[in-house]
Amino acid sequence: MSSRVDHAVVSGTFSLDGQTFDVDNNIWVVGDDSECVVIDAPHDVDAIMAVVGEREVRAIVCTHAHDDHVRVAPALRDRTGAPILLHPAERPLWELTHGTDVAWDRDLADGEKIEVGGTALTVLHTPGHAPGAVCLYSSDLGCVFTGDTLFQGGPGATGRSYSDADQIVASIRATLFVLPGETVVHTGHGDDTAIEAERSNLS
Repeated sequence: MSSRVDHAVVSGTFSLDGQTFDVDNNIWVVGDDSECVVIDAPHDVDAIMAVVGEREVRAIVCTHAHDDHVRVAPALRDRTGAPILLHPAERPLWELTHGTDVAWDRDLADGEKIEVGGTALTVLHTPGHAPGAVCLYSSDLGCVFTGDTLFQGGPGATGRSYSDADQIVASIRATLFVLPGETVVHTGHGDDTAIEAERSNLS
C-alpha cells in the first residue's frame, strides 16, 4: 500500500492576547490504507475522523500549540488512543489552552523521523511563529507541512506573544529554503504553494 496525503478544511476560532478571530484550518492526514498520523487537531474531532476513516491513528503531531491547532488534540487522543507529539518549547502556549492538568505525551525533537504507512516525516524545528514551531518534511512524498511557519506569499504572522519576526525569516531561510524547489508546501491555513515560489517571495 502506498502512502498518501489526505486533506480537509474545518472552521473555528483562534484566540490569543485577548483577541479572537474566525479561521479556517487545514486538516492533514498522512499514511496508507491501514495507518496514519494526523498533523494538528483543529476545531472538530468528527471532521478529523472523517478524513482518517477506519485507519489506526499512530500519532497526533502538532506543528505548534496555538489553540486553533491543538484545541481538540486531547479529545482526539481520547477517541483514537494516539499520543500527542509537541515540541517542548510550546509549553507556554499549550498551557494557555489546556492549563497544567492536561499534557501532551511525547516531545518532538529536531531531526527525528516519524514513520507511518511506508513514509517518514522528518521534524524540522522552525521557531518564529511560535518558539517550538515545527515543520514536517517527507522527501518521498515531495512535500513539507509547514503549520503556520510558511504560507503562500510568505512567513506566518509574528505580531503576537511568543513570536519573533526575525527568527521566523531565519528559520525559513536556513531550514525550509534548503529543501528542493519543487517541494509542495502544505500550510496550516489556505492554499498550497512550493518552496521555489516562496524563495522568490522572500528574496
